[in-house]
Order: sequence, then structure tokens, then C-alpha cells
Amino acid sequence: MPLFRPALAFALVSAPLAAPALLAATPTAETALSPDLAQVQAHLRAVSTMTADFVQTNHNGTTLTGTLQLRKPGRVRFQYQKGVPLLVVGDGKALIMVDYQVKQVSRWPVGNTPLSLLLDPDKDIQRYAHILPSDDPGIVLVAGQDMKHREYGSITVAFRRSPGAPGGLMLEGWTVLDAQNNRTTVRLGNQRFNVSIDDSAFRWTDPRGVGPRR
Repeated sequence: MPLFRPALAFALVSAPLAAPALLAATPTAETALSPDLAQVQAHLRAVSTMTADFVQTNHNGTTLTGTLQLRKPGRVRFQYQKGVPLLVVGDGKALIMVDYQVKQVSRWPVGNTPLSLLLDPDKDIQRYAHILPSDDPGIVLVAGQDMKHREYGSITVAFRRSPGAPGGLMLEGWTVLDAQNNRTTVRLGNQRFNVSIDDSAFRWTDPRGVGPRR
């Protein structure tokens, strides 16, 4: 199923989206003082782990489902639906995409991917992101782009106001737009925060025949 692989690449870990995709222009006093951005920062710092179901819609209309496990700093696992020979795992240092069909392994530093916002508890997003207007007062949208490298694309992350969630926000998902204006959206459901996640979730089997990896 090779058609899935390119969509996954720019949705999560593609090299063209390397260098923190959540970098924005130098912040102004207005963005630095934004209550919404401060609330997003509080949410991210209050979350140490998260699990969720996800639905990924690619630019060509293909829809994939799966489960997400995340543990800070830098650990994440995107387990795709049965029949999709792909796995994305973050081991704390690198984000690894494994294509079991072609026996290929690709790596990117975690900090050089759009997911660094969610995986790095020390990131000060007031330096790197800004709030977008939302037609729904219950939704907070955070956008970012490296203004020096527009070819890296951009990302928009959506949070829903939820008093019972960490920091009063529930992570709803994100949309990535690459340099060719290809859009990929990930929507989350059944989110659970600060639950126990075993180390085994962030291990993977190397298709090149060198055994399990940590």
C-alpha cells in the first residue's frame, strides 16, 4: 500500500517539514501576553502522557485510523489500522517511520518535526506560535511556521475548551500544510491524559532483520 506512505510523511515527520514547524515570527507583546496562548502552554505542561484514537485524512481524500500513545519527553507511537504497513515511533531522541512493506526505516530528530510542540514539555510556545481567530469561541487554534523557511510548511493545532481537561483544554487534533499546499488533518477522540504507558509502547521491530529496537 505505498500510496499511504507519502501522506504519512508530510503529515507527521517529513523532511520538508523539518526544523520546528511551529516556529513563527519573532513574537510581539500581544502574542506574548495572549491569555489563550498562555492557556495552551499550561495545558501542554500539565500533560505528561496521553492516549487517543485518531482519524487521519490525507490530501487525496484517503482516510486512515489508528491509536496514539504519547509520553513526554519525546516518546510517541502512531499505530495504524490493520493492513497499513507503517509505524511511527518516537524513542525520546528521534522520530522513526517504519515501512514494513519496503523494509525501510527513516529518522528525524524529534525537535525537527511538527510534533515537537506536543513532545517537548520545555518548549516555550510563546516564542514560536500565535493564536488564530476562531469562529467557534469554544475552540483555540494555534498556528506556526518558520518564517525563514516557508518551504517547511505550516501547522495548525486545535484545542477545545474543556474545564475537566488539563489546563482547561482538550487537544482535538492538527492540520499540516506542506510547501505544495497538500493538506493532511489528524482528528483525535477518546483522549485520556496522564495515564500509565509502558516502555514497550515505544519499541519497534526493525524490518531490516536486526531485531527489536528501543
